[in-house]
Amino acid sequence: IGGCVARMGLKKKQPKTFKVKVITMDAEMEFSCEMKWKGKDLFDLVCRALGLRETWFFGLQYTIKGMYTWLKMDKKVLDQEIPKEDPVSFRFLAKFYPEKVEEELLQEITQHLFFLQVKKQILDEEIYCSPEATVLLASYAVQAKYGDYDPNFHEPGFLAQEELLPKRVSISHYQMTADMWEEKISAWYAEHRGIARDEAKMNYLKIAQDLEMYGVNYFPIQNKSDTDLLLGVDAKGIHVYSINNRFSPNKSFEWSGIRNISYSEKELTIKPLDKKAEVFKFFSSQLKVNKLILQLCIGNHDLFMRRRKVDSIEIQQMKAQAREEKARKKVGRGKQAASGTEAVEKLVAGGTGS
Repeated sequence: IGGCVARMGLKKKQPKTFKVKVITMDAEMEFSCEMKWKGKDLFDLVCRALGLRETWFFGLQYTIKGMYTWLKMDKKVLDQEIPKEDPVSFRFLAKFYPEKVEEELLQEITQHLFFLQVKKQILDEEIYCSPEATVLLASYAVQAKYGDYDPNFHEPGFLAQEELLPKRVSISHYQMTADMWEEKISAWYAEHRGIARDEAKMNYLKIAQDLEMYGVNYFPIQNKSDTDLLLGVDAKGIHVYSINNRFSPNKSFEWSGIRNISYSEKELTIKPLDKKAEVFKFFSSQLKVNKLILQLCIGNHDLFMRRRKVDSIEIQQMKAQAREEKARKKVGRGKQAASGTEAVEKLVAGGTGS
């Protein structure tokens, strides 16, 4: 028995947990995960920590061998090809985009995360935006950060440290100095007086959602003739672009017009609902890219169908809560404005009396 105990004592204890670092658009969080956890267990934990209920837009992204991919929900975290790090690092990002931001993004946290992600994509030039539109968007970003414009506080130079414009715009266009750009942004910013910070973020997103590259995931593909093309997947469908034009697709397949998407090894096939229409086949050199395309197609199609059904009880409740919250804030802002006016009137009255 003694020998048996000794041998057991020598056996190394296996760790029961592993550490994970999750980076959101404005924070870093660390979690301790159980070895047996699936992707969904970790994802749900992150959503709870953020107080996020609109979970269907988001995913946990990571990079392996220079390519980004998303953590699978139904598979054990440790059984997936994740980076060999301690802690393992994931980015919590929007994976799917709404068709109409104002109707679909109900929670403030959801709006906030989308605002930060889209703003970064515009600044990093992943979404192209004209110089004029970037100035208007920048002014809403300033309103979202600072609240109402106050000429006594927001003096020239107060935006000097802010990253508000894509480098291409700030450097190359119009031969304008940083001060001139700031003046342009401040002029728009002053116009936004009375717009609440959360409204400013929503106004930003409403402009951004009309940009051609908004919400599109692009992938390099080849057609049957070996021509290099780009495939774009978004909330509305699948689009095929020339390699040097990400704005206007040569061909589009709306989700409502697609019968089926399938892949075998490197070949993907899109079958239209109209059986007389041409079946579109294309190739991607990497199996992983094909799997990612298919994953994004399935997720976007599911959301497309979901939007066209009657709202679930959960969504109905969230919409009602969002309306109540909006009304409450409006009343609060009205009272604030009224008390501000009252204070000014008292000051004026006091001044005339003296």
